[in-house]
Amino acid sequence: MIRAIVGANWGDEGKGKLTDVLAEGSDIVVRFQGGANAGHTIINQYGKFALHLLPSGVFRTRVMNVIGPGVALDIEELIRELASLKDRDVPDPQLVVSDRAQVLMDFHVLLDTYEEERLADRKFGSTKSGIAPFYSDKFAKVGIQVCQLFEKDMLHARLTGSLVKKNVLMKHLYHKPELNADELTEKYYALGQQLKPMVCNTTRLLHDALRDGKRILLEGQLGALRDPDHGIYPYTTSSSPIAGAGTVGAGVPAHAIAEVIAVTKAYSSSVGTGFLISKLEGDEAEELRKRGGDAGEYGAKTGRPRDVGWFDAVATRYGCMVQGATQCAMTNLDVLSYLDEIPVCTAYKIDGQEVTDFPVTPLLAHATPVYTVLKGWKTDIRGITKYEDLPENCRAYVDFAEKAIQTPVTIVSNGPRREEVIYRTPGAVNGTSR
Repeated sequence: MIRAIVGANWGDEGKGKLTDVLAEGSDIVVRFQGGANAGHTIINQYGKFALHLLPSGVFRTRVMNVIGPGVALDIEELIRELASLKDRDVPDPQLVVSDRAQVLMDFHVLLDTYEEERLADRKFGSTKSGIAPFYSDKFAKVGIQVCQLFEKDMLHARLTGSLVKKNVLMKHLYHKPELNADELTEKYYALGQQLKPMVCNTTRLLHDALRDGKRILLEGQLGALRDPDHGIYPYTTSSSPIAGAGTVGAGVPAHAIAEVIAVTKAYSSSVGTGFLISKLEGDEAEELRKRGGDAGEYGAKTGRPRDVGWFDAVATRYGCMVQGATQCAMTNLDVLSYLDEIPVCTAYKIDGQEVTDFPVTPLLAHATPVYTVLKGWKTDIRGITKYEDLPENCRAYVDFAEKAIQTPVTIVSNGPRREEVIYRTPGAVNGTSR
């Protein structure tokens, strides 16, 4: 049986914590898309970690962790992350890497950085991690698969062909030094040798695991509104964070994904360029940002202050819909405990009309939020382990959000640590929706 944990919003919803928690009941955790351009923050007995490429099951020694063929594999970042776990006395994780995964190269980062500089005030808010150039190469069929790192002549030929157009850009558009195929071949052949012990046919491994009744957890990066087809294009990522993309990026059959857990915060947050209709400004925003999570609302990868706002039921309902969510997990509920009243965005007003369906990007530029105001609970809820022990107004808030997004909220997180999770129904514990 396969469960997918994915984002209902703009990313940064708390998927890493939920994956870490639910990995306890899983045999395999799979990263199926994206690269090192975003981070999953996890706090456990070993400390606080921001994982960028490693699956969030690496802290469970009996769990097999898989980097699937859909991942943008930055080998140096992967090696750094593994070393950082070892330095902090985390036991060596079980980790395998797909032989069909493609390699994110130095020049992808350079091209990403130079293009954002060239665009200036027209930029898309890239983390400058090389993601867009990487996926451009992948779909132009000039990328390098992991399996091609092990034959030096093939690697050199592939790089030589790939660099022809890139060096035109480097020289004439960006006015930067040209790239050298010989140097890159030596570097990535050596990195391939370091990676080789972890490499295998992960698609075969996962199909065998399904046949043997293993429990598989797919871990998505970013969220539905960053999807290039269904999100706030062009302010999106370059891979699909939709649960259905897990069938491609992990290499598993679609019919085997039995549960999709969409993660949302109890308020809205977004790092990067785009539209956040319920966005707060000034002191009100800074207060929520400072209280948000263990280290505030700042990007795990970039450190950039996130935009924050009230819970957006319009965007979240849409995100749950396109994710095909069977249930929803709400994180950071404890953050709102300081408020007397809590607005919830239940509709948008666009050109004088009230709409409840999430619109296309050009219409978002004209949208303003319509709020329903709920009573706050004004008491710390951290440490509470049973849903019925939460304050009445807190439960009313979750109930209101659940009705507004039309998806069962089965898991509530009331703190950043692994153990600070409340299950609303027995179904959330064993992986079945109510």
